[in-house]
Amino acid sequence: MTFAVVRKRCRLRVIACLLAGLLPLAGSARAQSGPPPGVVIATSPDPDRAYIGTPAIALLPDGSYVAAHDFFGRNPELTDRTRVFGSRDRGVTWTQLAELRGQAWYSLFVHRGALYLHGTASRYGDLTIRRSTDGGRTWTEPRDGKSGRLIRGRFHGAPVPVVVHAGRIWRGVEERVNDLQWPLHFSALVVSAPEQADLLDAANWTRTNGILFDPAWYNGRRPGWLEGNVVVTPEGTLANFLRVHTEPRPEDGFASAGGARGIPRYEVGARAEISADGRTMSFDPTGGLIHLPGSQSKFTIRFDPISRRYWALIQKITLPHEGRDWKTSPIHQRNVLMLTSSADLRTWREDSIVLRWRERQMLAGSDRVAWQYLDWQFDGDDLVAVSRTSWGGQNYHNANFMTFHRVPNFRRRTMQDAPPDLAGGR
Repeated sequence: MTFAVVRKRCRLRVIACLLAGLLPLAGSARAQSGPPPGVVIATSPDPDRAYIGTPAIALLPDGSYVAAHDFFGRNPELTDRTRVFGSRDRGVTWTQLAELRGQAWYSLFVHRGALYLHGTASRYGDLTIRRSTDGGRTWTEPRDGKSGRLIRGRFHGAPVPVVVHAGRIWRGVEERVNDLQWPLHFSALVVSAPEQADLLDAANWTRTNGILFDPAWYNGRRPGWLEGNVVVTPEGTLANFLRVHTEPRPEDGFASAGGARGIPRYEVGARAEISADGRTMSFDPTGGLIHLPGSQSKFTIRFDPISRRYWALIQKITLPHEGRDWKTSPIHQRNVLMLTSSADLRTWREDSIVLRWRERQMLAGSDRVAWQYLDWQFDGDDLVAVSRTSWGGQNYHNANFMTFHRVPNFRRRTMQDAPPDLAGGR
């Protein structure tokens, strides 16, 4: 079901919303009835212990879709296991194609006609890559340096863009380099390989230096960065746009300080520069901390050659209150999904709300609705996405679904196209 269909039906009020599976929550922060919005691709078989993670989507040359997710949580039989699904009817129905053991934290992408999963062998495991030449049904196994075991270490990643530029293929990852608390242990870096090379051969891959986020750069509790997006800038260079954790400590002023002065808290992102040879990444905290709506949570940025704009689906924090109680911190607000865009990667426009639940209300970590970690692709005039969705899950973070969504005519959407709040009200 598309967002446009959901919006149209909801205008018919209660009866049509029931038919669409969007039952009002009657003011309850914890009770959801009926299926979540969108198309359910996958459901956790053990929602109290195994949670849906790493939703990723790719469009194959024949027009079919492939999506994947892994599991995290407290079920060792499912942790670091990835399921792959396919759709031949543009996301209306989905069929499981494969299940992979020892696969986590990846990007799913198509390159030279083949499908790839670039990720890790486990949470904080070796950096690996797998290839499928039959649309996701069978995959190579990364056993050694010739078959996809790329770099030994403790790596982390997310469904972020894989970019081909200047003869190389690029992706941002992080390495866990110490045992400090999340996300202080992340060193950000970028890996790349010649685009014509065998991507399963570790010898073809180059990594930049890694950069740890210095807590002195930002006045926050556990400031750090992760889940970087490699983006080709309007100037033709490469930059890594990173999510930054900016929750304040009790003793912090609420306003951002230092190089982020003047940027709203919870909307501070980071931009690091990447050298053309793929060996160096650099960051200047006096200019590299940028205003990037949605940067408190994972985001994906892609360039659209038709509109000549960069687009992102973000979790918009609509109540950035100054309270310091962790239970009701704004960091838990993954309840408003918003489409944003930029012409220059400096100034971002908030184009349209796509989904919303209890917008501009106080939320808690125990709330059970969220759309998060979205990965998405352009599909003609539409944008298609997969979400790690909590809809009555254990809490907002520990999602129980992977859902598919279509944003029709995304370039023309405005705030006037925002759907009703799924909790009722506006």
